[in-house]
This record gives sequence, structure tokens and C-alpha cells, in this order.
Amino acid sequence: MEIRPTTRRDIAAVDALLATSYPVLLKGDYAPSVLVTALPLISRAQPKLVTCGTYYGVFEGDELVGAGGWTLDAPGGATRRAKVGHIRHVVTDHRRVRSGIGTALMGHILERAYAAGVGFLACQSTLTAEPFYRAMGFDGERVISVPLRAGISFPAVSMGRSLP
Repeated sequence: MEIRPTTRRDIAAVDALLATSYPVLLKGDYAPSVLVTALPLISRAQPKLVTCGTYYGVFEGDELVGAGGWTLDAPGGATRRAKVGHIRHVVTDHRRVRSGIGTALMGHILERAYAAGVGFLACQSTLTAEPFYRAMGFDGERVISVPLRAGISFPAVSMGRSLP
């Protein structure tokens, strides 16, 4: 497994990974009516995020099997807070969950964020990923509704953890 920052040439692979894995991974925790409106919006690579330098791909050979990262910018354009980072758009290939990919990726993210001076990482976890983030040391704070577009919101859990 190789973990490296993603670049512009990885956008299509991240897009494909999100589009194929999110529908399968989220199906058990969200109503079809939520997924039908949310998936077209959350299952797409964000070029600015993929090329920001703190978004990483997990590769086995040439195959992208996981992706995710962190930013100082909060999702949705919320105000930055000193030494606070934000976990962003984490995904593992749905055929490869529980094989260590997510754990390796999150370990890399935590290490890199701490090295950059981040003291706290916030996360808007899907309902599906909440147990994973808890296992990685995040605490759930409250259930939230993430606005995706006018009239469309997505249930999530606001979580966070101190670093290291």
C-alpha cells in the first residue's frame, strides 16, 4: 500500500471510487429518499480538495482503494479556527472495508495534520462511519444536518479528537 497526496490526474479515480463505494457503504444507514437526493452531490470528487496537498490516495499498484484528507478550511465555508483541522471526504473501496485501508489512511492523516500544527480535528461523519471514527479516537458530539443544496440536507454526526 502506498499513501500519497492526490493530484489533478487522480480526480477521475477519486470520482469513480466515491461514485461506486458511497452508494453501497451508505445504503444500510440511510433511507432511499435521502440517498436519491444526496448521493449525486456527495459522490463526486471535488477538484479543489483533491489537489489541495492534504488529500491522500491509498494505492495498491495503480488501483486507488481509499482516499481522504484534511484541510484547515471547514466544510461549507465556516470560519477557520486556529489549530483546528477538518477531516474531508474519506472513502474506502466498498469491496475492501475492514482490510486496514481506512486505518492506515487515518493514521497518515492524523500524523500529517499534527505535523502541520493542528491540535484538534473535526469531522462530519456519515452515520455509517461513526463506529470507525470512534475506533480512531474521535468522540461524537451531536447529530447534525449538513446542508448540501437548497432543500437538500444530509444527516451526519459531528465528531472530533485532539491530536496527537
